[in-house]
Amino acid sequence: MTTTAEQLSATTLLRFATAGSVDDGKSTLVGRLLHDSKSVLTDQLEAVEQASLNRGQEAPDLALLTDGLRAEREQGITIDVAYRYFATARRRFILADTPGHVQYTRNMVTGASTAELAVVLVDARNGVVEQTRRHAAVAALLRVPHVVLAVNKMDLVDYAEPVFAAIAEEFTAYAASLGVPEITAIPISALAGDNVVEPSAHMDWYGGPTVLEHLETVPVSHDLTACHARFPVQYVIRPQSAEHPDYRGYAGQIAAGVFRVGEAVAVLPSGRTTTITGIDALGESVDIAWAPQSVTLRLADDIDISRGDLIAPADDSPAVTQDVEATVCHVADQPLSVGQRVLLKHTTRTVKAIVKDIPSRLTLDDLSQHPAPGQLVANDIGRVVVRTAEPLALDSYEDSRRTGSFLLIDPADGTTLSAGMAGAAFAAAEAVAAVDDDAEWDF
Repeated sequence: MTTTAEQLSATTLLRFATAGSVDDGKSTLVGRLLHDSKSVLTDQLEAVEQASLNRGQEAPDLALLTDGLRAEREQGITIDVAYRYFATARRRFILADTPGHVQYTRNMVTGASTAELAVVLVDARNGVVEQTRRHAAVAALLRVPHVVLAVNKMDLVDYAEPVFAAIAEEFTAYAASLGVPEITAIPISALAGDNVVEPSAHMDWYGGPTVLEHLETVPVSHDLTACHARFPVQYVIRPQSAEHPDYRGYAGQIAAGVFRVGEAVAVLPSGRTTTITGIDALGESVDIAWAPQSVTLRLADDIDISRGDLIAPADDSPAVTQDVEATVCHVADQPLSVGQRVLLKHTTRTVKAIVKDIPSRLTLDDLSQHPAPGQLVANDIGRVVVRTAEPLALDSYEDSRRTGSFLLIDPADGTTLSAGMAGAAFAAAEAVAAVDDDAEWDF
């Protein structure tokens, strides 16, 4: 007989994030999703019911299932990113409920950086607003492959199809111009439960999936084995014991792709080439290993390799550079300025660097570029040019979210300043399938 643990281990994992303007109902949607999918423990539900009664509410406020900070409950807003883990029979989920306030845009960057899908909420009464466009742009910058437009509070507009259609058309056109590859629009009422887990009885004009059904069936495109093979070295193992006098292995987690015994590889940034003679995984020798396994590689030649070096196929290695051009999301309260000395952390490698230029700052409401701003402040998104003291083997973020991303760090106190994405800012809009004028929202 198959156990629950065995069933869950056989299901796929989807990481997704929610975003939207203040009071659009993100936390209520997440609470409804957890409640109606039977993913809430009895004591959690009782605590929410009691907290709701204490606030004078007759029905339980499901938003309290995610808004756990006292300041969040007092103000009725989301401040920090709230992570929730739940599962259905078809799939496991890691959910990041991100804040809606403009000053917490950086928190959405954190939540969506590893997401395969983003749910952007819109209040049906207000339509697409500046913060909606901002969140769509952030999702596009972070190369989130699937975006769901959840038009919430349909019960407050009498479940009117024209209202939904107009919002979906406007958002789809904007997101498609950013290069978002897939956009799905769903009309919902998080408070009433319409089209969240169960189909709505009030919108018979809608024939598409509920939010949960879409989350359970959307193709998960994070197959790292199909990507360029990359292995950042975390640790060099040399026991020099009587049992293993000559053992030399390079331990780490495979960031992407597949490695095989006998394969010719390059060690970067030095560029030296050699061959994989062995792969050790969980104390056993194997012939093949793939992302995201943690393994130890043994090589044919004694090359000078240390933490921070990158091992890649000899015929498919990233370019090595000291001049990094990238888009960064500035997350620190202190500004990032031209001429500032920083540390750049890329995979397991951390090097000294200097901000050579900040060519532009992005205005997310209309995607215009503000040239030569001189500095970036909290929540700003802009282009930077960074010169590193040592060469880096850096992929384009478009090619690899794992090895195309980096952090800029304050060398004085270790504060994270900016999250960077190497290469072009947005995917080319022409690379995205054209949206048919007669079907601009997807059921």
